[in-house]
Amino acid sequence: MKKTTKPTDAPPKRAWQRMLSGRRLDLLNPSPDDIEIEDIAHGLARVARWNGQTLGRHAFSVAQHALMVEEIASGRNRDWPPRWRLAALLHDASEYVVGDLISPFKNAIGLDYKAFELRLLAAIHVRFGIPAELPQTIQSEIKTADRIAAFYEATQLAGFDEGEATIFFGQPEGLRSELMNTIQNLIPVQAEPAQQRFLARFRALRDDS
Repeated sequence: MKKTTKPTDAPPKRAWQRMLSGRRLDLLNPSPDDIEIEDIAHGLARVARWNGQTLGRHAFSVAQHALMVEEIASGRNRDWPPRWRLAALLHDASEYVVGDLISPFKNAIGLDYKAFELRLLAAIHVRFGIPAELPQTIQSEIKTADRIAAFYEATQLAGFDEGEATIFFGQPEGLRSELMNTIQNLIPVQAEPAQQRFLARFRALRDDS
């Protein structure tokens, strides 16, 4: 009977992901050179907000959420240059790699996960000409727009009543009337249209910069 031998050294664990563009992104030390907007758009259009627990035939994607956050932030800050609007559009761009973990799970994981997410987002910013770390005033405005978007997603799609949503996300304020029709009538769309809308908005902002 032959004896089997075990390898003395285990193969190194893989810490990179191959993207459809052919790029190989190192998750522990992400390089801006390995980040492509087409990969981001493709991924975000296929990542579901709210763990997929939303109404409608299709998931409400992170790509749709990002478009809404950029629209809200830009509407509240009409004097913003394109790069801050682009930062709003890309505020959740790291989720094309890490997915959209719901906030309670992020809190359970702790700060190590957040540090990883921020490191990847910084690389994305550098890739597209945005400061790796945003000014606090800009970051605060994007966060406000993010909470406003979450409020309407929660009440229209995720089963929250307005009182509960207000507790977690605050009461939406500072919205212009032209935004209201968009954010009060949220309709989840299929991945491909969401991907193309995200790409179109990205390119429009880049062309304006």
